[in-house]
Amino acid sequence: MSETVVPTGATIAPELDYDELSDAQRLALQPPDVVEQFFSSLTDQEAEALLYEWDFWARSKQKAPPGNWIYWLLLAGRGFGKTKTIAHWAIDKARDMPGSRGAVVAATAADARDVLIEGASGILASSPPDFKPVYEPSKRRLTWPNGSVATIFSADQPDRLRGPQFHWAIADELAAWRYPDAWHMLQFGLRLGDNPQCAIATTPRPTAVIKELVADENCVVTHGTTYENRENLAPAFFKQVIRKYEGTRLGRQELLAQILEDTPGALWNRTLLDATRVRQAPDCFKIVVAVDPASTTGTTGIVVVGIAKLGTELQGYVLEDCTTEAGASPATWGLAVVQAYGRWQADAIVAETNHGGNMVEHVIRTVEGGKNVRYRAVRASKGKYTRAEPVASLFEQNRAHLVGTLGLLEDELCTWVPGEDSPNRLDAMVWGFTDLMLDGREEMPLAAPASMTKSSQWKG
Repeated sequence: MSETVVPTGATIAPELDYDELSDAQRLALQPPDVVEQFFSSLTDQEAEALLYEWDFWARSKQKAPPGNWIYWLLLAGRGFGKTKTIAHWAIDKARDMPGSRGAVVAATAADARDVLIEGASGILASSPPDFKPVYEPSKRRLTWPNGSVATIFSADQPDRLRGPQFHWAIADELAAWRYPDAWHMLQFGLRLGDNPQCAIATTPRPTAVIKELVADENCVVTHGTTYENRENLAPAFFKQVIRKYEGTRLGRQELLAQILEDTPGALWNRTLLDATRVRQAPDCFKIVVAVDPASTTGTTGIVVVGIAKLGTELQGYVLEDCTTEAGASPATWGLAVVQAYGRWQADAIVAETNHGGNMVEHVIRTVEGGKNVRYRAVRASKGKYTRAEPVASLFEQNRAHLVGTLGLLEDELCTWVPGEDSPNRLDAMVWGFTDLMLDGREEMPLAAPASMTKSSQWKG
């Protein structure tokens, strides 16, 4: 996109054409005396109201498209302003439709609370003083002065969306929702009024739900990139994060918001993962928390894997991805491991020790609750492809399954090509399946210490 010269002679960054700018940005490009004249003409009340006037601050792509669409899908990169956009859209809907019923849905309850409701770009912070809703966390409810009400939902609990009905809804980070059923239930609930609508904001992944929406004739798709909101993002973000991922496949997805298809040569693909995916795992008779520690400042992969016997056949399940953020301290990832062990009543922690050696066990033993966990050290004697290929074969045989959607793990599975450095989530998952299904341990007899209340498949 070439630079655009506006009537005043100012030059706009290449990321945006003049007609894509907000009214505020266009005003800022005018001569100082024009800007001064504009603000001097406002009363104090008008100036305060302008702070909450979304039409003034929103770029063109942040404004709802015209027409009688049902779904507005905002596919945009990190930092584009997606949350702010759908928060203001929800406020406008509540104001324009007195007494309406809305839904506010995020990937998790914490995301709904911390991002969509209480966050800096969320509904409460974006609401003008004269139209601020009453927030009742215990009731998962927002109530506006004109009687409009929004109920807050977590996509981790799809069944809560079964039954309620709405005039409008907002859905945040749809591509990261673990259970596609949550989206399906939300669709069924959009049935009040003459034109029920849902605004969806997400960084894209090539999930079945996203692909279906893009192809839906009732869906208007808006594409946006991280670069379009550069002026509102910290310079350090561009210096450290953007430059790191520019030009990479991950950058194309997370910054440019491109829907990427499968990587040629990868052992897993989206079709395979979708075909073997289950919503819920059966009771697993053995569960491990598999750990692949970061070699330097990367992520420590932490994946919970279980096995169950269906008929005469063993089936394996990825139950949870607990991987910590890049650069997390040993105490942080060690506690995440032990907490996952307790949460799932796991039979053992299985940790790769090629890089960390005894340090891994030391970290786990020294965090709260780690003293009495069952721990097994495993050491790689084969190459990454040799370890990963049999696990990929389990998926191809429909013997291994992801439980729900595990976005970041799925990205790693579908983009890693043998010969490259393998990412830590993938490695941890491979260790888990290898230990449970490929090392002959699935038939080990029960042998739990007397101090353990849960029967285990592992010897002390």
